[in-house]
Amino acid sequence: MNSALRTAAAASLGIAAAAAVYAVVIERRAYRVRHEVVPVLAPGADPIRVLHLSDLHLAPWQHDKIAWVRSLAALKPDLIIDTGDNLGHADALPALAEALMPFDGVPGVFVHGSNDYFAPTPKNPLRYLLGPSRGETETSTPLDTEGLEALLRDRLGWVPLNNAVTQLTINGSILEFMGTNDAHRGWDRLDALPGLVDALRELDEDDTDDPAVMIGVTHAPYQRVLNAFTTQSADLIFAGHTHGGQVCVPGVGALITNCDLPRDRARGLSVWHHAHQASYLNVSAGLGTSIYAPVRFACPPEAVLVTLVGDDIGYS
Repeated sequence: MNSALRTAAAASLGIAAAAAVYAVVIERRAYRVRHEVVPVLAPGADPIRVLHLSDLHLAPWQHDKIAWVRSLAALKPDLIIDTGDNLGHADALPALAEALMPFDGVPGVFVHGSNDYFAPTPKNPLRYLLGPSRGETETSTPLDTEGLEALLRDRLGWVPLNNAVTQLTINGSILEFMGTNDAHRGWDRLDALPGLVDALRELDEDDTDDPAVMIGVTHAPYQRVLNAFTTQSADLIFAGHTHGGQVCVPGVGALITNCDLPRDRARGLSVWHHAHQASYLNVSAGLGTSIYAPVRFACPPEAVLVTLVGDDIGYS
């Protein structure tokens, strides 16, 4: 190998090493808040500040993440929507309680991802690029899902939406919610969704002329779930799971979404169309990674503050 080739090879290795250090040491801790405004409320309604948390994958030693999540209380959200994968380690529950307790008293809803049931396991990171992952529950360590639900439901007062529905009144607006359990594991019950939604609406005895806003909540944004939510007239859908691609190529974007969601929807706010209907879709890039793949590149971790405002615009 001549000197020019050796120099080029050394430079390439240096760039790769620098990128790896940046991805592991810097970007995965570069937490930020993405701000979105969505016009789905009745005209003239008071705004609703929704804090969307997803994919914390929290481990007990991640004190910087715990402190940053706690600091989000300064945003003064009116509602929390948690789209799952909160736990990233078998001993993470006390750390999660520390992170979320500043939101005690703030209404919320939540669904689970598979990492709320089973601890992560070591895997070949290149396997992620070949298609959606399929963890083996038989070889995974069960997590304290009961303790997690006690924290979210009983201590914080958030409503579980794992194949369930509920209704909340926030700042004078009626919000209806429908949710699924983890679609990545096939635990969603879309067959039950129409009946649940019908029963919820039959219970609505409010005499206001303003229609309720329907919000879909899921961990993994598989197209079958998004289509079902849109068919049920969801105004807005919240999801996580994709990590925004986790490792992205500048100028290209996500290489994979770990589900059948198109890559250009891996992170951000868009409009999902199905059967001549449309729903806003917010997919969070999430705040964490598996402890066995602690890397982010061109896809920083995020929480999302979605401000719901009066619908004076309509869909674009």
